[in-house]
Amino acid sequence: MGFFGVGATASSGSANPSAPLTAGTAPVATVVSAVDTAPVATPTHPSSPIPVQGLPLGAAVRVPLGETGVTVFPLILGGAEFGWHVDLAAAHRILDAYRDRGGNALNTSDGYSAGRSEHIIGEWITRRGARDDVVIGVRVGTNPDHPGLGPVNLIRAVEASLTRLQTDRIDVLYLDATSDGQTTLEDTLATAEWLVEAGKVRALGAFGYSASQLVEARILASAGYPRISALDVHHNLLRREEFDGDLRLVAGAQNIAVTPSQALEHGYLAGAHRSRADMADSVRGSQLAAAMNRRGTRTLRAMDKIGAELSIPTSAVAIAWLLAQRTVVAPIVNVYAESHVDELMQGVGAKLSRAQLAELAKASQ
Repeated sequence: MGFFGVGATASSGSANPSAPLTAGTAPVATVVSAVDTAPVATPTHPSSPIPVQGLPLGAAVRVPLGETGVTVFPLILGGAEFGWHVDLAAAHRILDAYRDRGGNALNTSDGYSAGRSEHIIGEWITRRGARDDVVIGVRVGTNPDHPGLGPVNLIRAVEASLTRLQTDRIDVLYLDATSDGQTTLEDTLATAEWLVEAGKVRALGAFGYSASQLVEARILASAGYPRISALDVHHNLLRREEFDGDLRLVAGAQNIAVTPSQALEHGYLAGAHRSRADMADSVRGSQLAAAMNRRGTRTLRAMDKIGAELSIPTSAVAIAWLLAQRTVVAPIVNVYAESHVDELMQGVGAKLSRAQLAELAKASQ
């Protein structure tokens, strides 16, 4: 069971059509036992959902990702669980479900399952012929084979990611500052400049950078280095201190597109896990248990109430709250099953009122 606590709905088998009458024979009334009777296809009920014809509805929903030059669906599908809790076949079903509903932005890292996540996404892109239809964001710096953001390792990391993804370019390269405390920002951007000029990277993003480092990066950009146009930061209803404050102000002033990860706080804000007794003795269990306190309980109750008012799942309320924040363009969310894609995408179309936003802010204090 994934962190949503919701399994994928099993599909029903299709009925076999009954054999037609042979030409030239008249129908004869006969009595046939139930065992010998072939299953009869049930006619579609008039009130059943109408299948979507042509492009999915979500294909028309696109927003600019800051100054990166690309437009994305306002919900980015993360690949952190691919190759870890989700195997290749299940991951491809999730990717298909996301694309079928209009999604076009994927995010992964060279450190997720030691590159296995990139390999799974690369296989899917190649099999579906979808490279020109999706925007790929990759965070580099944590792969054990070439860690950090030094010139040599950064180039090797990008080349290795391109090989696993089976592509010739990365749309947004997120530089992970937490992986390297020695390489100067100027040296990193100088290497990134070569990658951009070589056509291997289209735009730059940042992860783990402080407000002062983003200011320094903008000063260097005025001298000709590539600009940082996107920011990945852990941010959700229960984790706001890391982004609120100077980092938010700098991101807004520089028109940096914020793509927050951990949108569901390790799955707790999906509302499926509410008791410590249900937690397994694992890394995921300890992460979920850390959010199970009075503040977390108050927040979930408020989210449940608002979800009922809007007729959307609790997890979709978490997405709607993020999209209501200034500078946030598209949250990054990792899922376990196809059904989670349906749940989360409902948050894109939901609009929270000022009263609902105030209620969530009060509950999560």
